[in-house]
Amino acid sequence: MSFTKTTEQDSNYNHLEKMSISELLNSINNEDKTVPLAVEKALPQIEHLVQHIVERLKLGGRLFYIGAGTSGRLGILDASECPPTFGVPHDLVIGLIAGGDTAIRKAVEFAEDSTNLGWEDLQAYSINSNDVVVGIAASGTTPYVIAALDACNKENILTGCITCNYNSPLSQVAQFPIEVVVGPEFVTGSSRMKAGTAQKLVLNMITTTSMIQLGHVKGNKMVDMQLSNNKLVDRGTRMIMNELNISKQEAQELLTQYGSVRLAIKNYTNGN
Repeated sequence: MSFTKTTEQDSNYNHLEKMSISELLNSINNEDKTVPLAVEKALPQIEHLVQHIVERLKLGGRLFYIGAGTSGRLGILDASECPPTFGVPHDLVIGLIAGGDTAIRKAVEFAEDSTNLGWEDLQAYSINSNDVVVGIAASGTTPYVIAALDACNKENILTGCITCNYNSPLSQVAQFPIEVVVGPEFVTGSSRMKAGTAQKLVLNMITTTSMIQLGHVKGNKMVDMQLSNNKLVDRGTRMIMNELNISKQEAQELLTQYGSVRLAIKNYTNGN
């Protein structure tokens, strides 16, 4: 099959500089509306990868995201939100970006073109065959990501990917590829737009579904969330009030005593 990089094709719009603010916003919004439909077409691929991720996490493995630029930043964002949201260790879901932490805020020139740094970055975490590595690259051609996944395959480490082109080199190297083809960007080649939105939606699906499967949600509530600010303490209090049908003061006392929504509910229910 031939490979066409739709993320680099000309925008469906032209003379953007002549558009009014209203025209620009409406046009961008119209393009954005197509993204969830593209994600929907990829649901079978997403499901297949998540099934394997859950299996590995239950065996004590970890989930790694690896990418460059926007893709790398999105992986780091998703990974960083798992501990406060689901109460899991910081080393359960790990995001890596070409160029290291400096690249989170400022582009590191040519870092994404390296064919050895990706594997070196993974080795720093003593990666092993219990882990899963998901490469993220809108183009599907980023050497840093492709080479890292290729090295993982040789070491019997399960690999997946999230890309926005069909039949890309990244899709070919990943064991479980996810291809969300959103088409040309509003600003030609600006894959931080529709492609980035698609990647964020898929990342939300992967970790949220995995964490629910691992038991970190009760009903529809984040009972394992970290109580790291007043908003979350208030949310946790309301969860306990609603679950146990008790007063706010009682709920606050339980939360203070046990430091966890789950433990507060469990110990109250058990009469402790």
